[in-house]
Amino acid sequence: MGSADIVPGVSGGTLALIVGIYTRLINAIKSFDSLFFKRLLTLKINEALRGVHWKFMGILLTGIFCAILFFTKVVPLQVYMFTNPELIYGLFFGLIVGSIFVLVKAIEGFGWVHGLMVLIGAVVGFWVVTLVPTDTPEAPWFVFISGSIAICAMILPGISGSYFLLILRKYDYILAQFGKIGTPEMLSGLLALLPFIMGAVVGLALFSRLLSWLLSRYEAKTLAVLIGFLIGSLYVIWPYQNRTYEQFISKTKVVAYNSSEARELRRNPPDQNRPEFRRLGETVNPDGAQKEVEILTVKNKLIKSDPFIPYLTVQEAGTAHFGSGIWGMVIGLIMVMGLDYLRTET
Repeated sequence: MGSADIVPGVSGGTLALIVGIYTRLINAIKSFDSLFFKRLLTLKINEALRGVHWKFMGILLTGIFCAILFFTKVVPLQVYMFTNPELIYGLFFGLIVGSIFVLVKAIEGFGWVHGLMVLIGAVVGFWVVTLVPTDTPEAPWFVFISGSIAICAMILPGISGSYFLLILRKYDYILAQFGKIGTPEMLSGLLALLPFIMGAVVGLALFSRLLSWLLSRYEAKTLAVLIGFLIGSLYVIWPYQNRTYEQFISKTKVVAYNSSEARELRRNPPDQNRPEFRRLGETVNPDGAQKEVEILTVKNKLIKSDPFIPYLTVQEAGTAHFGSGIWGMVIGLIMVMGLDYLRTET
């Protein structure tokens, strides 16, 4: 589940459904109610723990946290989304399509009503992803909202929390903050993550009860709407797109002209095809006794993306990495179908 939630495309809730622990997950989240917090505040810790599924949630959250660290430290997805977009987005696209097939199988007696729900979900999904602007603020209030939406999506079978972060253009921002853990910028990263975590807590507390009510009374129809939503918004993750980025300076630092940092940047110019990089700026006091230079931290922000279909809407492939996108989609499909197969066999 943790690995799924870090990838914008497949939902951790979907994988919980695939491996057969989804109902247990919802019940575990619901068990952390007001009575639990009341007992906790009155220091009745043993009573508080007896009324909740703390062991299950502890193991689950540990797995999620390990996945976040892995995909920001060992395999930095926020970097590969810039350097290898066709392969990475192709994998995401395959994961979404695979999730759709899994959800369709979960609906028993699929009829015209469910088909109508799928259509409604597709229209709403397309409207949502075209409504949200490409450029979104990094203000704490918007990060709070992003956290609330992402955590709600995380526990829904069929919608990925990181997928919503991608739509809201906060996916690379949040991963970049997690990537600062264990670095000299750890404090700034944690402060930037604080509104996101607060939003996630509020969203989880409210939405888990609504979701439980919907699934207990209208499970098949709810899943049908989610399937439609995924279908309607698939083009956002389509691997073949002309992506336009805008560079902006997020931080400026002035150092001595012959400092080790400045010399290193002169010897090794930065790779600008990354979410964030540092480069030299203007020279300060060039004729003075203490010659200095600016070191600029530059961020690339996606401002526009135009999907295209290789060999159909553009001449030839339209990209040098056409095969990478195909392989990514195939691998994503195999991953989801393989997990579903393991669940049915066990």
